[in-house]
Amino acid sequence: MSRLQRFERVSRIRSVLAEGRGKILFAVATGWCFSIGVRLTYPVLLPFLREAYGLDLTTAGFLLTALWLAYALGQLPGGILADRLGEGNILVASSLVSAIAVGVVAVADSAALVYLATACFGFGTALYGVARFTILSDVFPNNAGTAVGVTMAAGEVGNAALPLAAGAIATTLAWQFGFGIAAPVFLLVAGLLWAVVPGRTSGEGSAVDSLSLETVRYVAVQLRRREIVVVTAIQILTYCVWQAFTGFYPTYLIEVKGFSEGVATALFSAFFALGIVVQPTTGRLYDEFGIRRSLPIVLGVMAVALVALPLLEGFWPIVAGTVLLSSILGYGTITLPYMTAAFPTDMQGTGVGFLRSTYMTIGAASPVLFGAFAERGFFDEGYVVLAAFVVCAIALVRWLPALSAAATD
Repeated sequence: MSRLQRFERVSRIRSVLAEGRGKILFAVATGWCFSIGVRLTYPVLLPFLREAYGLDLTTAGFLLTALWLAYALGQLPGGILADRLGEGNILVASSLVSAIAVGVVAVADSAALVYLATACFGFGTALYGVARFTILSDVFPNNAGTAVGVTMAAGEVGNAALPLAAGAIATTLAWQFGFGIAAPVFLLVAGLLWAVVPGRTSGEGSAVDSLSLETVRYVAVQLRRREIVVVTAIQILTYCVWQAFTGFYPTYLIEVKGFSEGVATALFSAFFALGIVVQPTTGRLYDEFGIRRSLPIVLGVMAVALVALPLLEGFWPIVAGTVLLSSILGYGTITLPYMTAAFPTDMQGTGVGFLRSTYMTIGAASPVLFGAFAERGFFDEGYVVLAAFVVCAIALVRWLPALSAAATD
């Protein structure tokens, strides 16, 4: 790369981040780092929770399902509230609710309370899920894929560092401290978001300011469009894969591949650390080439990696497989900007929230089903089933149309 090319690239980056946009991106990305990172400490701490409360693989899977089902069900309310009350305000509320809920998990004295607090934590973080996309779509209208990629990469920093830290804390002290430390961090994040992110980034008008038959018809018409239906089907398939894989990968490495808890946690963290590179790259691919050209490549690597995983033995082959499996982290930076841009701006939060609730509710069943599958001795075969889901998603890509200008007005 020549000096002129480097200068032009730096100039473009400065232009994109000018007028306070860089601070907003940093704050939203930081919040997402902890929102998703703390959720992903659950798979690492699952062996400790199983021992503490006598959970088998199926009931442990149900704990993960409770977390992700609550996260799924909170998407639509989060989207509606973002449209009505303002996106930035909802991010602050999400961080406050998360702080309270994760604090309760840390001090819970029974399995029932852990399940309940976990569900509340999932619902609280759900409020963050939709609003961050609509904020980035508003603030970075010409670079939404890249901005989403950077934010999701920040999430992978959390996914890599926080489970590793929680696992180390659980081993040396107690698993409760792994959750307890997160509570004050969420309070600090809430303060950062309140100070930096505008309360509302979209226009003052909202399609859901009032609940009426006309409003329902308007939303229903948008939801029936082909691009929405197809991308939702793809999301259902790929999200089931993401949920099942991330929920049980550390347990699989320990119980099937024979690794220690420390090595399994390190590999799990490395998987997410790779997302720091994967997600901005796939987001940029979407910006440059569109969904129909970029998504099949990412999904193809996913399918191959999932099929290969049961065949790999030994530390270094598993490391190589983990590198390929990190492609699982890249599909969302392609599908989610497409999904967000497909809706009119006056109902983006509501539309994306509804779709996220739909595919996440379905996907939330995959951990408990995958856990039950593994309980019966079909751990390896489960990954082949996940690969089949990805192949079906690849087949659907050809039905995705290019987004029309009308869809984003």
